[in-house]
Amino acid sequence: MKNNLLHTIKYITLDLISASSAWLIFLYYRTVYMENGQTFFMNEERIFGLLSINLLWFIFYLLSGSYSNIYRKSRLKELFQIFIITIIGVTIIFFAVLLDDFIVSYKQYYSSFLALFCIHFGLTSLLRFLLTSYTARKVHKKIMGFNTLIIGDNEKAIQLYHDLENEQKSSGHILKGFVSVENKKQYKLEEHIPHLGDCNQIKNIIEKYQIEDVIIAIESSEHSKIENILNLLENIDVFIKIIPDVYDILSGTVKMNSILGTPLIEINHKLQTPSELLVKNTIDIVLSFVIIIVFSPIYLICAILVKLSSEGPIIYKQKRLGQFGKEFNIYKFRSMYTDAEKHGPQLSSKTDSRVTAWGRIMRKIRLDETPQFLNVLLGDMSFVGPRPERDFFAKQILEIAPHYKHIYKVKPGITSWGMVKYGYAENVDEMLERLKYDVLYIENMSLLIDLKIMIHTILIILEGRGK
Repeated sequence: MKNNLLHTIKYITLDLISASSAWLIFLYYRTVYMENGQTFFMNEERIFGLLSINLLWFIFYLLSGSYSNIYRKSRLKELFQIFIITIIGVTIIFFAVLLDDFIVSYKQYYSSFLALFCIHFGLTSLLRFLLTSYTARKVHKKIMGFNTLIIGDNEKAIQLYHDLENEQKSSGHILKGFVSVENKKQYKLEEHIPHLGDCNQIKNIIEKYQIEDVIIAIESSEHSKIENILNLLENIDVFIKIIPDVYDILSGTVKMNSILGTPLIEINHKLQTPSELLVKNTIDIVLSFVIIIVFSPIYLICAILVKLSSEGPIIYKQKRLGQFGKEFNIYKFRSMYTDAEKHGPQLSSKTDSRVTAWGRIMRKIRLDETPQFLNVLLGDMSFVGPRPERDFFAKQILEIAPHYKHIYKVKPGITSWGMVKYGYAENVDEMLERLKYDVLYIENMSLLIDLKIMIHTILIILEGRGK
């Protein structure tokens, strides 16, 4: 049961209905009760305002991830998410639309803010709760579910099978089969579900059977096996869960999402909360748009100087690996001669003769990277994140450091912790050194760390310490 488009449209439709209703009720409240009993009527200005408000709310929910994993929503978590988004959205609407309105006293500001917040939060929460409850009921009754693969064939795997089949309320796992960790002539679990292959075939099995959930049913103490399995599953769009042992439970690793469900450790790919992700994405889009507009004269000067420095295109584009290992075109002002890689992919160095005179100046102040704000607007990159590499060099790094795959969990960035520490890498060894800080950033990422990295990047630019 992949993320169904029709079901997503249901959520979007209900959100637009609640946003429209809340805004109209709020306008009626302001007109009739706060403006001395004036008559409420709709005109072109208010219709345009209604459409604009709806678009704004849709963008907020989209950026916060409200329309992803719609079949797995927790009603309590969703309530908290709506609360945070409503605070952010109402605050922006208040300062952008309502702050300049004529008022009798400042108490009207407070009452207006509170009224809009309560009306919008109440309607959105109610409609979302009804739809999410309807969806959860279908999952619990096995009317819909998630194609699930078990990894392992020991007693834990067999016990897991029985636990999932005998749940009082189904957690939605539709068992398609299992894969083995070790090759045997016979498998105990094969009496209950099909044996689909071994771990080395797991990527093809997931694609063939449209697997959405993978449950690792081997001993938690077998760290090397679990690590190898997690590396095989890296960058595959599935939910990964592990059967806990007593140590996991006592150490507080097991976090229950359902009181009646089978206890499992979920490997969480989401490194930021929905509210943090919303703020980060909003900052990325707003700042990129502002920078492109404000710096457009500088872009024009750069374009002219690039053209005068040597023959070739002004903008250089190159395939890089982004989030989930997907390729995208990265944009830069061309800082090298057009035949710079006639002998194959090469990393740049401080004394690189392939760099033009103007290119060397641009690199000092990172001006060549500024077209990547377009990549941010397109959704391929973020302001802060691990620097994206070419597939040619990524393969070399993976041979030495398989954990390099972890950087694909997030969008690549224009700047990074590794870039602040080391700048541009001149060889694979320097890439590995920089990688340590990129992995460290991913495990500790927050808006505060993003801010610190951006401040240090600005200092590097002002001091001309780029290379």
